[in-house]
Amino acid sequence: MKWTDISTIAEALYDKYPDIDPATIRFVDLHNWVVDLEGFDDDHTRGGEKILEAIQSAWIDEAR
Repeated sequence: MKWTDISTIAEALYDKYPDIDPATIRFVDLHNWVVDLEGFDDDHTRGGEKILEAIQSAWIDEAR
């Protein structure tokens, strides 16, 4: 899984944290959760604010 796999990451976060409201997550926590996902294999420093916003938005959509 790479940073560009927005939908896959959002689905994995939804599965791993089903009781979390993704709209309330701080980007620092979101970044850490993404890099800790099983199968995530990308440069940890590449997860900037824009990519985290996209992941959070996709996770919110997944949670609906």
